[in-house]
Amino acid sequence: DQSGLRLGSGQAIEAPAGCQAVFDATSRGGAKAPASGGFACTLRQPSGDGVAVSRVVDGDTIVIAGGERVRYIGMDTPEISGRVEPFGPEASAFNRKLVGGKSVRLEADAEERDQYDRLLRYVYVGGLLVNAELVREGYAWARAYPPNTRYRKCFEALENEAREEKRGMWAR
Repeated sequence: DQSGLRLGSGQAIEAPAGCQAVFDATSRGGAKAPASGGFACTLRQPSGDGVAVSRVVDGDTIVIAGGERVRYIGMDTPEISGRVEPFGPEASAFNRKLVGGKSVRLEADAEERDQYDRLLRYVYVGGLLVNAELVREGYAWARAYPPNTRYRKCFEALENEAREEKRGMWAR
């Protein structure tokens, strides 16, 4: 089941039905949160008032107040530790711009933690779904790690849009 969604340029793309809310929760979609005060694309509302980001580790991992590491679900960014991968520093800097020193809300999927004992979460700043923003702006690849696949098709459509529009790492 497909629907036509609009790129920033106004061009329609094919995307899975139900992805409009995920797309809206990016800066190009206006980072719209519904009037109810919830988040545009969550199936389960993130709880609480949010938690402070203590440190941005890289493009897809942060440390929150209390020292807990959080790994973003549904995407992957180039590495900056060990062998620095192309576009890794840019992805880390963009993530820092999005969440550094801010309060974030966290949404879980099927699993709580990964093999490295990091929390697995979708991360929100206001109405912005950070995971989706990184993919849509070309700083991350859509990557599904089952069973945490709630927004897999939507993130894949966002990656296709970034490639077509030659954003971020796709501009090279």
